[in-house]
Amino acid sequence: MALDPKTRTLTQLVGVVVVMGALAWASVPFYDWFCRVTGFGGIPGVAQSGSDEILDRTIKVRFDASKERGMPWEFKPVVQEMELHIGETGLAFYEAYNPTDRAIAGQAAYNVTPYEAGGFFDKIDCFCFTEQVLQPGERVMMPVTFLVDPAIVSDRDAKYTHTITLSYTFYEIDLPEAQAALAPDNKMGTNLN
Repeated sequence: MALDPKTRTLTQLVGVVVVMGALAWASVPFYDWFCRVTGFGGIPGVAQSGSDEILDRTIKVRFDASKERGMPWEFKPVVQEMELHIGETGLAFYEAYNPTDRAIAGQAAYNVTPYEAGGFFDKIDCFCFTEQVLQPGERVMMPVTFLVDPAIVSDRDAKYTHTITLSYTFYEIDLPEAQAALAPDNKMGTNLN
């Protein structure tokens, strides 16, 4: 049985809307995956271990820290810059402090500039891989272990890079359930007196 033209047009329109919605929903995780795999947009890669090859050429790595508007933590790099050999494993620290009277959870978003270097900047371990919870008045040192892949020297665009900037932006997230249950606002007090 053939559909009349109005019903067919309506069915096609609904189909287009469903497909477009599905593509929009999938675009964010797909783009995130694409950037992590290729280094596109300055997203650094993740390495399991250090490099077997360390070059004589050095590169400067600068460290930048910022916070999303409304994030009450203090957040800064311990050192502003370091120079290391390409392929050498580096270790840097960021300091975070919660000056408030409540526990606050945060997550760090990160990127690398120039963008061409993103695919060659590999993190081995980083505080940004997990959420961070700071108790009231708590100050912590958060490490990031990284390296610049020796393949950077043979890349058409990235081989002229002499300085890489690693930037983190911390933003507040909901407390994990275990932490939220311990928060003073959620405790049900009983008075036995």
